[in-house]
Amino acid sequence: MFDLGHRIAVVTGAGSGIGRAIAQVFAQQGATVAAIDRDEGAAAAIHDAIRAGGGAASFHACDVGDEAQVDDTFRHIHAAHGRIDILVNNAGIAHIGTLETTSPQDFDRLFRVNVRGVYLCARAALATMLGQGGGVILNMASIVSLVGLPDRFAYTMTKGAVLAMTRSIAVDYVKRGIRCNCICPARVHTPFVDGFLAANYPGREAEMFRTLSEAQPIGRMGTPEEVAHLALYLCSDEASFVTGQAYPIDGGVTAT
Repeated sequence: MFDLGHRIAVVTGAGSGIGRAIAQVFAQQGATVAAIDRDEGAAAAIHDAIRAGGGAASFHACDVGDEAQVDDTFRHIHAAHGRIDILVNNAGIAHIGTLETTSPQDFDRLFRVNVRGVYLCARAALATMLGQGGGVILNMASIVSLVGLPDRFAYTMTKGAVLAMTRSIAVDYVKRGIRCNCICPARVHTPFVDGFLAANYPGREAEMFRTLSEAQPIGRMGTPEEVAHLALYLCSDEASFVTGQAYPIDGGVTAT
């Protein structure tokens, strides 16, 4: 089950956190992974880790909000592999703030990566997928696209757009062999969380980590690997009847 052998899987934001875990899990299941990250060193590192484990991978430095870079990167991937079977739109950035405290610059910065980036990468992959008769697009949304959380105004806006794009793509291309779903994680313990705590709660990192963990009914944060395993299912043939859906992985947040 969940065999991705002979599949070409593009993963954006593959250099760290959830994206890195997805790239590793997909490679373990037989996919050739094209790892995209704005940080070339981080992309190279996951490439090297996959190759060291016996997997197949390539790495590509790309700003997903830049149309020319995205188009060039996807042309290069297609030229190298001849097809693109899976796209995981994972690259994204976060922001803390309300409507009052979110500047136009912050708003535009989040929109450029979290919304425009998903659009540009999906559009670039779609042409190849349609030409080969099908493919899978998986977008990384968030629990904030399903429920309201305080101090997440601009981030919520972008992830709500990702959810809407997911459903639109699914409906438009369901008859042409394209499946499109999104994952909606709650808090997941990634390097971003550690960096956020260090920057905002110096000396109180452990205390605040416990507070954030216990805010989820299950009593802990998720792990990148847990999200990666859900991504594996949604991108595999075992999920061939699933499209247009938003999958929470949230430790019970939406059940309360």
